[in-house]
Amino acid sequence: MPNQILIIDPDQPWGEKLSSHLAQSDYKIQVLTTPEQAVEYCNQQKIDLVIAEIDFPGLDGLALIEKLGQLSPHTLVLACSQVNASERIIAAFRLGVVDYILKPVDPEEIHHKVAKILQTKATLLIDRHLRRTAHSEHCFDSIIGNSPAMRNIFTLISKVANSSSNILITGKSGTGKELIARAIHKGSPRAEAPFIPINCGAIPDTLFESELFGFKKGSFTGATMDKDGVFRAANGGTLFLDEVGEIPIHTQVKLLRAIETKEIKPLGSSTALQVDVRILSATNKDLRKEIEEGNFREDLYYRLNIIEIHLPSLSERREDIPLLVEHFVRKYNQILKRRVLGVEQETLQILMNYKWKGEVRELENIIERAVLLCESDFITPHDLPPHIQKDLVIDYPDDLKTSVKNFERQHILSILHRVNGDKNKCAEILGIGLSSLYRKMDELGIKI
Repeated sequence: MPNQILIIDPDQPWGEKLSSHLAQSDYKIQVLTTPEQAVEYCNQQKIDLVIAEIDFPGLDGLALIEKLGQLSPHTLVLACSQVNASERIIAAFRLGVVDYILKPVDPEEIHHKVAKILQTKATLLIDRHLRRTAHSEHCFDSIIGNSPAMRNIFTLISKVANSSSNILITGKSGTGKELIARAIHKGSPRAEAPFIPINCGAIPDTLFESELFGFKKGSFTGATMDKDGVFRAANGGTLFLDEVGEIPIHTQVKLLRAIETKEIKPLGSSTALQVDVRILSATNKDLRKEIEEGNFREDLYYRLNIIEIHLPSLSERREDIPLLVEHFVRKYNQILKRRVLGVEQETLQILMNYKWKGEVRELENIIERAVLLCESDFITPHDLPPHIQKDLVIDYPDDLKTSVKNFERQHILSILHRVNGDKNKCAEILGIGLSSLYRKMDELGIKI
C-alpha cells in the first residue's frame, strides 16, 4: 500500500509542483491550501507524512503542527518555510517535527528527505514522542542534543525512568551526569518526592556512615542532636550518589546491606529503620578496574548497576555543539542581563574544532565568559579565551580509516554550519554532487 502524504501550503502551484516530483515514487499525495482543510482531512484519513508550511498568513503554523499532532499521533511532520529563524525551528522540533526545510527547495533534496523519513518512520515516532514528553514534562529541558548518541540516551531514559531499578551513570567529568539523574527522577513515579544528591568525593572517610545513615544524639563527640542521613531525607524519592567510586571500602559493606534490606541503622541506634529509596549513582572511574584493584566491591557494583547509562564525550557528539552554544547564550543572556544574538560563524568554527577536555561544563564556562565580555551583537573569536585558539587540535585515533572518517565528518559539519545548512552550497564548496553529499552524510551519521 503506498504511503499517504499530505502537502499543506497556501501556495497551491508550489504544492502541485512538489506533488508531481514526489508522485514519481508511487506515493499517494493530497495537496491542500488551508489549515482548516488539513485538520478536516486528517480527521478522516490515515496520513503517513505531512509536509506543512508553517508561515500561513494570519495563522501561527506552529499551532497547526501542534493540532495535527493531537489529531494524528502516528503522522510525521516535515516543516517548510521561507524564513530561517532558529527559535522557530527549535520550537517546531519540540512540537514533534522530524525535519525542517527552507524554500526554495531542491527537488532531489526533498525527495531524499521524504524517502529517508518514511524508511525510518518507527524510529522517528519514538524520537518525536521523547521530544514532546521532554517539552511537556520538562524532563529533558537541560539536556541539549540531537546527535544519534544523545537520542539513544533519551530513548534509554524513557525506558528506565518509570521503574525502580538502580542505575549507574558513567562518563567523563563535565558530561552532565547529574542532569541525567534529575531527568530520570522527574520522569519517574517518584517525581514529587525528594531528589537528594550527595557528592561522595567531598565527604571525609570518617563521616561517610553518618552522612548516609544519620546518627543519634551522643553517639560520638560533637553529636549534640539527632540528625537524619541522606537515606532518610530521600525516603520515598531518589538518592543520587555522585562520584560513587570514592566511597571507602569499609562503608561499601553497609551501603550494600542498606540496598539489599531496605533498612538503615543510624549511628548510636539499635533500631533499624525502613527506607524506600531508589539509588542513582554516577562515576567517571572504571569501576571494573577498581574492583580488580580491590577498591570497590563487586557485589555492590552489581547492585548499583542494574542499568548503565554511558554519556558520550563532546568529541563524540560535535554536531550538538551549535545547539549547546545557542542554549548557553540564551541562558547567560538572561542571567547576566545581556542581549547577545549568537556567535559569528568563525567563532562557531573554532568551538566545533576545539578539543573539549572539560566537556560540556568547559563549553558552558567559555560561553558565559564570552557573553559577559561581548561588545557586539555576536560573539567573535576575540571574546574567547586565548588558549582556545592555541589548542585547536582535533583528537584523531591512530587507525587511518577511522581518522579519515572523523576528518570527513568534521569537515562536512563545518561547511554545513558555515552555509547555515544549505546542502546545495555545501556540495558546491566540497566539489561533489548533492546526491554524493547525502550519501556521505548518511554514511557518517550527520543529521542536519
